[in-house]
Amino acid sequence: MVVQDPAAGQKECNSVMGEYHIRTYEDRDYEAVRTIFSHGIQEHAPAACWHVLRCPQIHMLLLAIFLAAYMISACLLCSLGVVATFLFMGLYHMKGLWAEYVQAALAKDLLDIRKTYLEAKDSCLWVATSGEEVVGMVAAVQPDNPSQRGNALELKRMSVAKPHRGRGLSKALTRTVIRFAQERGYKEVVLGTSMVQRAAQQVYTGMGFRKVKEEPPSLLAKLLQFYFCYYRYEIAGTH
Repeated sequence: MVVQDPAAGQKECNSVMGEYHIRTYEDRDYEAVRTIFSHGIQEHAPAACWHVLRCPQIHMLLLAIFLAAYMISACLLCSLGVVATFLFMGLYHMKGLWAEYVQAALAKDLLDIRKTYLEAKDSCLWVATSGEEVVGMVAAVQPDNPSQRGNALELKRMSVAKPHRGRGLSKALTRTVIRFAQERGYKEVVLGTSMVQRAAQQVYTGMGFRKVKEEPPSLLAKLLQFYFCYYRYEIAGTH
């Protein structure tokens, strides 16, 4: 059961759920927040790799590489080695893309967290704690899409440490963002997540978020049928 603090606001957005407590980010949380985000994102790299391995286009490409190598070398073992090398390099590159995403976030919005999330208009970042340990995080910001600004806030950087999942923390953090947006008169909360982050999608849809779009982040992603999913939550009583 979540007990909401009636005085919750940008300075103090608190809720209590059993052993957990949700509060506004403080400077002492800096390293913990960056670590939870980094670990949470990197966990999805294997799922992304498996998705690519199951993609029919990749199967055709590997077959073409094998046939080309065999025509050149007339050696079955050498041809299999070429395919294995190509596959290893591809998977290594995929993991590198996730690492690059993490480093970009750490060098941008998560570099100066206070400036990005606490000093900017209608923005905030919250942490979930268990005792003195930070075990989860979520943020609300102005949407990346300028056309949505003034009407919606964007939920970003949702992450819960692995040992603390399955206890309702993600839902409590999501409700914190919704309440924050509602208090400021916004009509919607929007978010984007990758197709391999299925647990997060289940949380959002279970709370009433509606998928409004799927979009590949690049041409290569489109060829590999890898998409980002975009969701929207309409705040009751604002329409």
